[in-house]
Amino acid sequence: MNASGPGVWSLPRLRRADRAPRVLVLAKKSALRAHLEGQDAERHDRVEELLRENDQTVARMRGAHEEHEATLDEVQAALRALRCDAQMVNAAALDEFKEVDPRGHDLVVTVGGDGTLLAASHGIAETPILAINSAPSFSVGFFCGARLGEVHERLEKALDGGEPVTRLMRMQVTKNDLLLTRRVLNEVLVCCASPAATSRYILLHGEQIEEQKSSGLWVGPPAGSTAAQRSAGGRVLPLASEKLQFVVREPYIPSGGTLRLARGLVRKGESLVVRVKMGDGRLFVDGPHEVYSVTTGDVLRFSASLEPLNLVGVVRRKGWRAPLAAGGT
Repeated sequence: MNASGPGVWSLPRLRRADRAPRVLVLAKKSALRAHLEGQDAERHDRVEELLRENDQTVARMRGAHEEHEATLDEVQAALRALRCDAQMVNAAALDEFKEVDPRGHDLVVTVGGDGTLLAASHGIAETPILAINSAPSFSVGFFCGARLGEVHERLEKALDGGEPVTRLMRMQVTKNDLLLTRRVLNEVLVCCASPAATSRYILLHGEQIEEQKSSGLWVGPPAGSTAAQRSAGGRVLPLASEKLQFVVREPYIPSGGTLRLARGLVRKGESLVVRVKMGDGRLFVDGPHEVYSVTTGDVLRFSASLEPLNLVGVVRRKGWRAPLAAGGT
């Protein structure tokens, strides 16, 4: 793990004669499980009614739950068969994973989907992560290196050093020179607290400066370029890219006017600066679970992080190609 840039390296053998591999499993609770264990009686009764009626709004809930539970059983069976020293954490609220300390473990395994992996990654510095798509009939699992039906095979291969590890660049964010996070994998959304309100800010990129009004601003590293950035008109960046991308969401352009900084790339060593003009703004990190408040006058700075994420078993994705990382083993 001595190389800091993006690339692909080989996971060392974790199963040894002298000790069992130490594995930390972070598993989300299915939406149905979280609902059944919830404290909101009124909502519980309503969902129960919809389930009895086979309503379309909850049609996927039961199927996804059954696949997820089957995957959890498969994970536990594989850990026993492979004689792992395993710790399992189950959580309904994904932000709970940030409180788990992965130090002392050889491998982190997430059980859920991309959202579970993203939430868990905020608490992970260097420990390799194998993400398992627990409901593949209902989830894309772009970051997942295993899925229901192949858990034992992929986990055994990972523990024996047979799985590639993709080193993904992450992004660092500061507010008024104070560090908020250095572990953004997908993207950050800067916008007004109300989705119906106009987001107002001043964007500084290199020597260019532009005051903008829009529905918000996406900023993220290459791994997130296939998601919201692409949907908003951005480009898919190659895995080996060391650039950040920003994309303005639904910009307001006056009649006859132009927008010079509708989208762009930020090179490694450079920063994108956003000066906030919203009294009630928000900064969403990798989805809705990690949120920071921002207000008029705040200065946000986005740059490449020195803490990449080591993702196990995911190398064959469209646009995801990289040479063997220098210093990889």
